[in-house]
Amino acid sequence: MPAKSTKQQMAAGAALSAKRGETKTSDLKAASRSMVESMSEEELEKMAHTDRKNLPEKASED
Repeated sequence: MPAKSTKQQMAAGAALSAKRGETKTSDLKAASRSMVESMSEEELEKMAHTDRKNLPEKASED
């Protein structure tokens, strides 16, 4: 599932780093921390590797 905003894409990248053991989970903010717990490494990879070119900074709340 691709990211819907740049903030979501960046949070997924931080969560992926923690999932792989490259970053401490305690260093993450709330959104990234919950992603580590609720998503698989494969899901995080897909979201983190989304191209940011046409993404809004923040997702709309529809």
